[in-house]
Amino acid sequence: MREIVHLQAGQCGNQIRAKFWEVISDEHGTYYGDSDLQLERINVYYNEARRGNYVPRAVLVDLEPGTMDSVLSSPFGQIFQPDNFMFGQSGAGNNWAKGHYMECMELVNAVLDVVQKEAKSCNCLQGFQLTHSLGGGMGSGMGTLLISKIHKEFPDHIMNTFSVVLSPKVSDMVVEPYNAMLSVHQLVENMDETYCIDNEALYDICFCTLKLTTPTYKDLNHLVSATTSRVTTCLCFPGQLNTSLHKLAINMVPFPYLHFFMPGFTPLTSRGSQQYRALTVPELTQQMFDTKNMMSNMNDLVSEYQQYQDTTAEEGKFEEGAEEKVA
Repeated sequence: MREIVHLQAGQCGNQIRAKFWEVISDEHGTYYGDSDLQLERINVYYNEARRGNYVPRAVLVDLEPGTMDSVLSSPFGQIFQPDNFMFGQSGAGNNWAKGHYMECMELVNAVLDVVQKEAKSCNCLQGFQLTHSLGGGMGSGMGTLLISKIHKEFPDHIMNTFSVVLSPKVSDMVVEPYNAMLSVHQLVENMDETYCIDNEALYDICFCTLKLTTPTYKDLNHLVSATTSRVTTCLCFPGQLNTSLHKLAINMVPFPYLHFFMPGFTPLTSRGSQQYRALTVPELTQQMFDTKNMMSNMNDLVSEYQQYQDTTAEEGKFEEGAEEKVA
């Protein structure tokens, strides 16, 4: 069995992944499932404890205890191993440098000890996964520090992240672009696969597709957790295609630096129109590649890049014309 060690850093990463563990526990039937197919590859994400209990192979990290308290108070908060909760007493203050260099120096060594303990308990470790946000200080600063440290400790294993990237329209802080810019450099150098998710695309799906008038963060977390569970379905259940992180990297990454993925989810329909839709293979395929079903809104970035290219081309022609006149 090829196991995965999962890390979740920061408030965003822990809240999203807490919902993910609810979804994947339901898929595997860890509490009420009786199918052998559900339990065949449950060791990919879970450690088997006494009396048939299954404990997620997860390391929860944050620089403040408030997020951990909210995870523990959730319906599935008691399934995590208590020793894998790693937190400090002061936050990163939405500052990448504070999370990368200052507040995390004492905590990062303890986190690496827990990661090494989980890795040694695996029979055939295939890689690591991290869920974090690039806009805040903890997920971007300490999250990327953990990536670089783990990459040095385990250079032969696959590194995979589910990263909530910044969006041009939905932003809570002014310093998000700086945090994201400093984090992307670490992702380019140390990661093998990165799934990009942004809040703007999630809000567009909630408003336009699901017809939700007032979407909450629970709705957004449910979308992200459903997407991540579908991405890892080929790892958790028997199949023939992309059955490991290594095969995913071989089939999806043409060059080492081009490892940023745009996940799509289908079917996405509102509750009132589900009974009127026919889920055929051509329709599902069309929805999968539709921009409305993508978890990353890249249309504005592409249009801005095209405008930038047109502007630079016009400036170049103007400069050439001016040089000819001077000559």
